[in-house]
Amino acid sequence: MKNKILIGVLSILIYSCGSTNKVRTTTQKKDPRKVNKTETVVEKPQAQVKTEVPKKEESLEATSNVTTTATTVYDYINQFKEVAKGNMKDYKIPASITLAQGILESGAGKGRLCLEANNHFGIKCHTGWTGPSITHDDDALQECFRKYSDPADSYRDHSKFLTSRSRYNDLFQLDILDYKGWANGLKKAGYATDPKYPSKLIGIIERYQLFIYDHEVVAPNQVKSKVEETVAEIELLESKNSNKAEVYVVQKGDTLYSLSKRFNTTVENIKEVNNLKDNSLSIGQEIKIK
Repeated sequence: MKNKILIGVLSILIYSCGSTNKVRTTTQKKDPRKVNKTETVVEKPQAQVKTEVPKKEESLEATSNVTTTATTVYDYINQFKEVAKGNMKDYKIPASITLAQGILESGAGKGRLCLEANNHFGIKCHTGWTGPSITHDDDALQECFRKYSDPADSYRDHSKFLTSRSRYNDLFQLDILDYKGWANGLKKAGYATDPKYPSKLIGIIERYQLFIYDHEVVAPNQVKSKVEETVAEIELLESKNSNKAEVYVVQKGDTLYSLSKRFNTTVENIKEVNNLKDNSLSIGQEIKIK
């Protein structure tokens, strides 16, 4: 009897110890202080990633950070090429450089600063600016950028910006047709911090042949003459090709009508070229087709 009682007591003690351990484990999992602490540790690296990404965009290109297509770029060029050429005449800045900077820094007109503030060149407020402004994240958060009522004002202000600051004086000693010198000079003078800024400008100028607009301003008659000369050469080449005749050997089932359709000509033309009296053809007959 005593043994049975002793066994029963031991069983109760073992069960109660096991229950206590389980309760403690459950309490640890549901402890709100420990859960919150774990969430805080996870969130910190996420916040760091979000703040580091914009800092990698060092140049004024960061103000546009959009994806563009060739069609978008060509539309932009057609819209602002005359404005750029006009500024070239007034301020002696290559139209190719102005257009390339506008394309690069505004995302060919699709960037936020361009859409909401007509600011095509990412020009910040700087000391002394009293006009309208807009805030935008660039090298720092919520920086002040100039706002314009018309895109042409942005182009004009860009030209004035370069001509009114002494650090850009060396640019105006360059040949106005030397777009490569201008691209490298802008970076050297501190216009942008992106080390690839000159190569980006040069790439845009050469890809879209923006240097043509520089020549149109400097020597419009020469450009017009060159274009007319090229067109004349193309027309002469086409004329020569049109006079060449292709020899075709008549196959079974061929008719003058079917040949005219195949070679995009007329029955009368085939008859005239080959001095045919009627529409009859024979297998193996050689026919000249123009």
